[in-house]
Amino acid sequence: MNAAIYTQYGPPDVVRLADIPTPIPKHDELLVRVRASTVNRTDTGFRSAEYVVSRLFSGILKPTFPVLGCEFAGEVVEIGADVTLFKPGDRIFGFDDERFGGHAEYLTVSQHAAIATIPEGWSYDQAAPLTEGSHYALGNLRAAGIKPGSRILINGSTGAIGSAAVQLSAYLGAEVTAVCATPHLDLVTSLGAHRVVDYTTTDVVSLGGEYDIVYDAVGKRRFRDFLPVMASDGIYMSTELGPKGENVWLALLHMRSRGKRVLFPIPKTTVEDILFIRELAVTGAFKPVFDRNYPLTNIIEAHRYVESGVKIGNVVIHIPS
Repeated sequence: MNAAIYTQYGPPDVVRLADIPTPIPKHDELLVRVRASTVNRTDTGFRSAEYVVSRLFSGILKPTFPVLGCEFAGEVVEIGADVTLFKPGDRIFGFDDERFGGHAEYLTVSQHAAIATIPEGWSYDQAAPLTEGSHYALGNLRAAGIKPGSRILINGSTGAIGSAAVQLSAYLGAEVTAVCATPHLDLVTSLGAHRVVDYTTTDVVSLGGEYDIVYDAVGKRRFRDFLPVMASDGIYMSTELGPKGENVWLALLHMRSRGKRVLFPIPKTTVEDILFIRELAVTGAFKPVFDRNYPLTNIIEAHRYVESGVKIGNVVIHIPS
């Protein structure tokens, strides 16, 4: 089968196309013909190993699983002997940041993994980006104890995680202030933000206010930057480790604190979360923001674009027949 593989850590150029064996499903696994995937920060982070700690999960010296692509959408073409939850012909989508595999024509996945059937009427390209940004955002918002009436500031509201966080926060009844650049003010407003601040003209901190949750969905600013606008028991979260890993250390330091503090939740993916996200997609409460589409043959360009820092929402990879 055709696949994009990487056998060493490094820049986008370490990714290359190769012909590799089609995987064989085990007794409790599905063989999925992948039709669409994405390139996202999870993929590029594991590929670059910029944070060395990622190698504890992907392989110390070289990648254990050479095919990236944590999100995927496709058709079940074969099932193992013990599979009862899905059948050949089912259209499914899902997330796997342990074995990855979406950047290939086929992958295998457990029937009990974080997968679900694609909503009726949704294309593979629409379904592929349903999970990465949304499950990270959902896990962080829940860890912060978001509830109706919570005042949340979302910095970086146009990426896959940030745009999902805006929609999920609004759905959960929070009062959402979102930060983005001038060209995207209308987009972020349409996602459900109650107030949108243009960071190119205004520092949101200078506007004052008091937030129960500050969520830096791009990891561009530090905990100390937001202290003036955090509630007395406010929570700061970031999608990045911060300078010298400060967000992790501050989270540990603040574990027993009741004042302004940092949380750094460990991401976890469950079937229940995927089904919840699917339900929101069906009702229209959540829709992944789409940026652009690349064929698998242009996978290196996709990696470069995602790392450029200008990506809006999701970059979809089309896996041709």
